[in-house]
Amino acid sequence: MTISSQEHRPAPLIDPIPSDLDSTQAKLVYLYLEATDGATIDDLGATLSMSKLSILSILNTLSSAGYVNRTDGEYVVS
Repeated sequence: MTISSQEHRPAPLIDPIPSDLDSTQAKLVYLYLEATDGATIDDLGATLSMSKLSILSILNTLSSAGYVNRTDGEYVVS
């Protein structure tokens, strides 16, 4: 039996969470969008187990602050 070494791949870098985000849910949505390079409202709801109403409110806040943009039905970090 031979053991092969695994190639080390560095983890992708994620930008720090903006310091003025106070809501835990807003931070979670922001991190998810940053890590996945964007998502739809349905993706966010299914993955984060949040209601669409909550997600829409959070995305509106993040968008108003300039942290996310909507592109072709997906929200992405600005």
